[in-house]
Amino acid sequence: MTFLYIFAHANIFYAPRGGEYIPFLDLKVRQACLVEGRSQRSVALFYGLNRRTVEKMLEHSSPPGYRRKQIPHKPKLASHIDFIEEVIKQDKTAPRKQRHTARRIYNRLKEERGFEGGYTIVREYVAQARSNMREMFVPLCHEPGKAQVDFGESQVILGGVQQKVHLFIMDIPQSDGCFVKAYLRENTESFCDGHVSGFEFLGGVPLEILYDNTKIAVSKILGNGQRVKTKAFIELQSHYLFKDRFARIGKGNDKGKVENLVGYARRNFMVPLPEVESIEELNTHLLKCCQKRQEDILGSHRESIGDRLRRDQEAFRQLPGVPYEACVLTSVLVSSESLISFKGNFYSVPVRYGYYQVTIKGYVDRVEIFHMDQKIARHVRLYGKGEYAFNPLHYLPLLERKVGAFEQAAPLKGWLLPAVFERLKKVLYKREGKAGVREYIRILRLLSVHDIGHVAGGIRQGLQMGILSYEGIKHLILCQVEEKPPRLNLVSLPAVPSVRVAQTKVSAYQHLMGGVA
Repeated sequence: MTFLYIFAHANIFYAPRGGEYIPFLDLKVRQACLVEGRSQRSVALFYGLNRRTVEKMLEHSSPPGYRRKQIPHKPKLASHIDFIEEVIKQDKTAPRKQRHTARRIYNRLKEERGFEGGYTIVREYVAQARSNMREMFVPLCHEPGKAQVDFGESQVILGGVQQKVHLFIMDIPQSDGCFVKAYLRENTESFCDGHVSGFEFLGGVPLEILYDNTKIAVSKILGNGQRVKTKAFIELQSHYLFKDRFARIGKGNDKGKVENLVGYARRNFMVPLPEVESIEELNTHLLKCCQKRQEDILGSHRESIGDRLRRDQEAFRQLPGVPYEACVLTSVLVSSESLISFKGNFYSVPVRYGYYQVTIKGYVDRVEIFHMDQKIARHVRLYGKGEYAFNPLHYLPLLERKVGAFEQAAPLKGWLLPAVFERLKKVLYKREGKAGVREYIRILRLLSVHDIGHVAGGIRQGLQMGILSYEGIKHLILCQVEEKPPRLNLVSLPAVPSVRVAQTKVSAYQHLMGGVA
């Protein structure tokens, strides 16, 4: 026996069959009118339907459902809509966990604006307003030879200490090729060095690079949207001749590929936290990760990243024949303590350049100091505040004149020398006092010319032979370098211990024979 179930919606009859309810009245009505040619009136009478219902069945093969002819009027909410939309707009810049819920907006409407409506109407309007305010995006395609650049942050255990590093990220959207390099600071030097290293890794220079509005590249944004680029960025661009493009302010989705790559690198290249002894070791790890990723086949692609990257490389511009110097140039005056200041830290120069104007080249890993195109000092780059980088050799000529400052000289503190140097200093001081310290300083100055191993060997040999002078030890060092035996000429080396030989007399022989002199 067949049971008929009548549903109010569109006056449609359903009959059970196999656990499903299958519509058939629409079919019967449409067949009767459109196939058999019966009139709408007779069909309506036969099935007990309203003629307007039959008209709808003929217009639609399936029930269209309820269709609203106009937006319902909400008189109680109308005067508060502007307030609600302003709250939702302000929430976009608020922390995600401190944004208004629909309930909170409803409470504020009651407390601040005397709203008399119910919560449901507020909740529905808030949901609709938030949906309308969500940004829509256009699917993009990427041409070969273009790139996107950004910085990200990550944690690393560096030298046993967990700290933050900055990741320079270069993404090639067409192929998903990538380059990642870590730096201790996000500054001009790392920005330029990242480009140099990235271009070398990828095998060419992208035709166009998309950036955000970082202050490293953009010094000012004009009212018409034009950018005033920094001197360092212009020099980098002039060297490699790539086109630049900048994202809209606050629109990270303009460079969504590199934004996603920042997260990918952090989750995949930096998990678990890398434990390294130096930033160089970390970058070796990141380089291997970038190379390994080129084997991946992403999404619907049939080729690996490396295979698709070859199309980008064919479009790239060739690398210039002359490498770009990724450094910051500045000019400073050497202080009375033979120091120069750079980025909040201090570096020594030879004392003969005191009060001279010198040029600093600040690289990511080092600081080089020049005077009249001559390099006069080189130090490892410091990234703290108020730190000092001393080269003890820079101060030895001054200490030779000011021997009294030798024991308290800050540049000499922590200077690690072989134990034989300390032995020589004690012997010279015990033998000659202040003059012995001056002689020791002269011997230390030999380190500016000779390898520390040769100097230590010369001192060791001098202590064995009793030759403790500057001239004597210098002679022994030169003999080591030339691989020749020492030639202790008493004329050329007057400080070498000598024996005085007197002229032979007959009386001396008589004395030895037991005779009377």
